[in-house]
Amino acid sequence: MDATTWDKRYGSGRVWSLEPNKFFAEAIEHLEASGVVPGRAVDLACGEGRNAVWLAGRGWTVTGVDFSKVGVETGRVGAEAEGVAVDWVVADLVDWDLGTGCWDLVAHVYLHWPTALREPFLARCAAAVAPGGHLVVVGHDRDNIEHGHGGPQDPDVLTTPTEMAEIFVKAGFEIVRAETLLRPVALEGGHGEAAEHAADAIDHIVVAHRL
Repeated sequence: MDATTWDKRYGSGRVWSLEPNKFFAEAIEHLEASGVVPGRAVDLACGEGRNAVWLAGRGWTVTGVDFSKVGVETGRVGAEAEGVAVDWVVADLVDWDLGTGCWDLVAHVYLHWPTALREPFLARCAAAVAPGGHLVVVGHDRDNIEHGHGGPQDPDVLTTPTEMAEIFVKAGFEIVRAETLLRPVALEGGHGEAAEHAADAIDHIVVAHRL
């Protein structure tokens, strides 16, 4: 999906909740509880900015980047409503310069690209993390296609926590956490079932620490 498609989707009304992604929020809360001091964070493919705004509210200095100008504007309005400051950037991550060793936190949440684009981009993400910083990845797991519900159905745009962890270990990171997670989703009823019932999507999370 390109920027124009996402502009149309975000233009029809808020797509995601105002609350941060729960898996991402839990990971950050755990890092903070373990002594990680809020520093400079970049939220990649920030969409409507819910994670970026939440981080800013916790004291992080945040940059949110997305190629959808409509999504970014929604984030900007949300940040103003919460009274927090976020540096919003409308840019395509394919060629946006993440910098080198300049972020204490790189947030990579539900950002799915084909392998040919993903692997060099993850290398850029790893290089952008400052010494002592963290990279947090949350995404749909490849097992979700066969055993879960919803999400992308192309295996080439999906990964596993093991695959992601191997990439970051090779880049010199310590893996703090790498596991699959179940996320309940509501399904429409039918064939005599209740109006809604829960199924599980299979996601994963990887938290990597640059030593």
